[in-house]
Amino acid sequence: MIRYVCRLVWRLVCWIELALFTLVMYLLSWLPRALTTGFYFPLFRFWARSFVRALGVDLRVHQKYTSKGLPEQYILIANHPSAFEDIGIPAVFPVHSLAKIEVKDWWLVGRISTAAGSLYVQRESKESRNAAAEEIDRELAAGKNIALYPEGGCKGRRIFEAFRYGAFDISLRTGIPILPVFLHYESQDDFEWRDPQTLLHKIWHMSITRNNRVNYYIYDAFDPQQFNDRESYAAYAHARYLEWQARYLD
Repeated sequence: MIRYVCRLVWRLVCWIELALFTLVMYLLSWLPRALTTGFYFPLFRFWARSFVRALGVDLRVHQKYTSKGLPEQYILIANHPSAFEDIGIPAVFPVHSLAKIEVKDWWLVGRISTAAGSLYVQRESKESRNAAAEEIDRELAAGKNIALYPEGGCKGRRIFEAFRYGAFDISLRTGIPILPVFLHYESQDDFEWRDPQTLLHKIWHMSITRNNRVNYYIYDAFDPQQFNDRESYAAYAHARYLEWQARYLD
């Protein structure tokens, strides 16, 4: 009983911390970008970790790569079954994420995400996809890491039938390696984003999940010099994700 009460008190403290942190981040987001460039993104990553704590998620990082460390710069790719990635990925990795344009309008979170340097794309628009690719090129040229989801959105708990070529095309053009991360939610029903669920629905489901364990498996980066074209590059990455799916989910 005492342990249960202590756990409830801790969760309450975490939600209060998140609420105050969110208010500060929201107010700071109204400052000119020139004034926040040096500190807002690191604060955003602390805020993401605060959000993870408030949800009560046990986020575990598994370093499956065989090299001594991660590349100095990379394009991170991951499967995308949940909304949790929007905070889970920046909580672990110093990356600027490419998100669907709708995220920009999310209450409070959208403005904070935008101020932190997140990128947006309207997936159904070729013009928007081209503009997003150009913006990614500029961010990579500035030395930043980018995160995106080659499935092209939340496609469910299993890997989608094919990967889009965007990340692989950019990697080939820039020579920047792709860092693959496989995401495994042990309580898949509670974390999976399904229509017509809203963000508030998912926050509630994640906070009361029956199993709060989330595993992020980091593998060796893909070297773009090993591939001649984006099609074979994407097919190779997709095959690896199917292998990891068989290992952790099937």
